[in-house]
Amino acid sequence: MSETLMQRIKELEDELERLKSQLKERTEAGEDVSIPSPTEDTACNKRAKKTSKERPFDFSAHPRRHVALRLAYLGWSYQGFAVQENTDNTVEARLFEALLKTRLIQDRQSSNYHRCGRTDKGVSAFSQVITIDLRSTQFGGGQGITLPENVDIRTKNKAAVSELPYVKMLNRVLPQDIRILDWAPVADGFSARFDCQSRTYRYYFPRGSLDVALMAEAAKRYEGTHDFRNLCKMDVGNGVLQFERTILSAAVKPVQHQLISSTNQYDLFIFEIKGLAFLYHQVRCMMAVLLLIGQKLEAPDIIDQLLDVQSNPRKPQYSMAVDYPLVLYDCHFEGLSWKQEAEEVNHVLSALQQHWTQSVVKTHVIHGMIEGLEAMGGVSSNHCWLVEGSRQKNYRPLLERPCCESLESRIDHFVKRGRLEREEGENGGEMVHRGKRSKHSHTSLSLAVTSEMTSPQQCTNQKAGD
Repeated sequence: MSETLMQRIKELEDELERLKSQLKERTEAGEDVSIPSPTEDTACNKRAKKTSKERPFDFSAHPRRHVALRLAYLGWSYQGFAVQENTDNTVEARLFEALLKTRLIQDRQSSNYHRCGRTDKGVSAFSQVITIDLRSTQFGGGQGITLPENVDIRTKNKAAVSELPYVKMLNRVLPQDIRILDWAPVADGFSARFDCQSRTYRYYFPRGSLDVALMAEAAKRYEGTHDFRNLCKMDVGNGVLQFERTILSAAVKPVQHQLISSTNQYDLFIFEIKGLAFLYHQVRCMMAVLLLIGQKLEAPDIIDQLLDVQSNPRKPQYSMAVDYPLVLYDCHFEGLSWKQEAEEVNHVLSALQQHWTQSVVKTHVIHGMIEGLEAMGGVSSNHCWLVEGSRQKNYRPLLERPCCESLESRIDHFVKRGRLEREEGENGGEMVHRGKRSKHSHTSLSLAVTSEMTSPQQCTNQKAGD
């Protein structure tokens, strides 16, 4: 061993003894001499660096843009579209999680948010529309743009840049069964709720043993402006006190090009209905009555009788049609220029094809089992599986059943609970308006209506959805 190396070892041993002596002195003096491990030291450094980098996002430095977003979702796994106080499993909850995660909005309260309609638990949509203010790159201005305060002239005049890829940003963080389809710039005052021209729902059902020709004839009776209090769930507690709605078209037709006169019980049909706005559970109640007509348990003129609220002011008790076949198929707006991103359209199409493949394979597996049992002599049931509740052995006609509370009785109930308030109207009539509001309400509601005097148009958009 070389003399130089020996000398170096001796120096290190002396240094070690010196450090041990210092450590002993500090320990006897009561000082904290704990030494972090290399792993702890690295973690501390990383946390320090991360903390220094995590500065609050400055929304005030960015323009905001008022836009319409069109989205599709499969609602079967959700408790409805709108945020609720008793669950976070809603489409809207997932949507706002994505908006916050991408920092397109600072919070819901300041986002100027409106939705076209609120679909019920289990209901899907192909064309739901919302309007909202999103973060933008457009310092040069444009439709729906609000510039931040104190923007200097150089920033305003800098070279134009493309808008943020809203569709791509949101679809990367949303669940696969919720997809943004496209977006459109809109004027500041544009509202998905109040500027919607019409809404179209589709309800899918198999022929089974139903008389679909009779159902198609009966569906036409829904068209026009009627009081639908006997064909909805009266949502009096939320201030809906007027039940006239206008149905532009109502039809029962095959999904594909088979004939209505076909006898194949597995043919699929749709009940398609287009209106200015809809009441709570209205489409499902209308479909339930059509299913009774299709089974020939009720005559088509039962619709006319239910729409005659003078003769039948109270709704007979009956079960609604189930939720999962219902789709908000279209929300129509005038003058919007929808901006699509080709790559995202393909991504959405691919996701839906995957859903379709899984579903259609399962359908044909079950159909094969049914055919096997029929070949063994099994007899298909004539039961309609699309109505909630159990099948009644002895059918009781609708107009012979017990009735729900009257509108006046419901109003009295909510007035006593403080949800509604009464006051004297201009001509001595009694006015009823909404009192208590949900903490999730996002639009101002100055609703003052009388059950006798309010016109249909005044309440067209009070509540849109099923």
